[in-house]
Parts: sequence; C-alpha cells; structure tokens
Amino acid sequence: MTAPEILAALRAQANPKNVAGMARYGISTTGTLGVPVVEIRRLAKQAGRRHELAAELWASGIHEARILATIVDDPALVTRRQMNRWVGDFDSWDVCDQACQNLFRYTPLAWAMAAQWAGARREFPRRAAFALMAGLAVKAKDAPDEDFEALLPLIARAATDERNLVKKAVNWALRAIGKRNPHLRRAAIAAAGNIRTIDSPVARWIASDALRELRARK
Repeated sequence: MTAPEILAALRAQANPKNVAGMARYGISTTGTLGVPVVEIRRLAKQAGRRHELAAELWASGIHEARILATIVDDPALVTRRQMNRWVGDFDSWDVCDQACQNLFRYTPLAWAMAAQWAGARREFPRRAAFALMAGLAVKAKDAPDEDFEALLPLIARAATDERNLVKKAVNWALRAIGKRNPHLRRAAIAAAGNIRTIDSPVARWIASDALRELRARK
C-alpha cells in the first residue's frame, strides 16, 4: 500500500463520534479522524515495515496516520534527528506513547534519548522520556540492572513536575522498573521512599502510588 492509499483508507473510516469520545480522554482532536487502533494496526500489517512510508504518513499530520507510522517504521533506520523532530510534533499523549512503545524503545538510541528528554522543559518530550523508560523496562530483556538503576535519579529529579501527563509517566516509569525483577523492585522501592520525602504533593503522590503497587507484589 502507498501512503495516499493508506490515507484514503483512514479517511473512509472517519468517525466524528469517536473523535468526540477521544477528546473526553484528553486526546487532541486536531487532524483526528476517529479510526480505532485495531483498524490502524490492520492497515499497518498490510503495509509492512517501511521507513520511507512512515515518513510520508507522519508528514500528513493526521493523528491516526502518525500512529500507523510508528508501527511501520524500521527502528534500525531511525535517527536522532527524526526522534527529536517527531517528539517536537507530539500534540497528544496517545501518539507520544504509541511512538515510544511501538518504535522508539526498539531503536539503538532509546537509552540516550530517554536521558536527554528527561531534562526537557516541554511537556510532551518530557512525557516521552518516561514513557520510553517504562517501555524499556518491559522490552529491553538483556539490559543489565545497572542501566535501569541509572534512570532512577532522572525519575527523582522529575518527580516535582506538576503537569499531569508528566507526573503520570514518571510514576509509570518507576513502577515499570520496579516490576522488572526482585533486585530492581528493591531499588525502586528505595527510590520511591526518597521521593516521598520531597516537599511536593506531586512527588508524594508519585511515590505513594508506586509503593502501593510495588510492595503488594510477591
């Protein structure tokens, strides 16, 4: 399938009612057609993995086409420049998370970009940092514990960010690292304990929520 064919297929399934429902969950309605993710994935399967196609779909600015682009792109061909450009284009949490979980976490640059974006001022790049950390905790099977322990100070430094999309991603990353294995569970619990002492309601929420889950795990 070509990019014009995919875009035509997406537009043919546009559903304004779905767009309204997505808006209630804080998803941007700009360029959004309301096509279900299951249909996006069906089209992606037909298209196959193609780096050039992903670039065309992303350039369309259509919400669903950008999610599809994160599925069909080739992680081995993704560059630092592309990752920074796409992160700069994020205008919705779902596109941010889809990019991190479908594509970015599989690239050779994943660890470096997570660390870079953790210090970003803008909301979506910073969310991407911690969504990416959470993704690595699940999929980077061969990564040593030390790599994840090195992320915990970055999590602590972002724990006072009051923006809802950031604080939830920080919490997500902390919990995901702690669920990786018993050693990292202890490390995450210790990190959460330190975060909870910070004089910040956001930090206390992040820590308490993470501790509730991590301490309950056998």
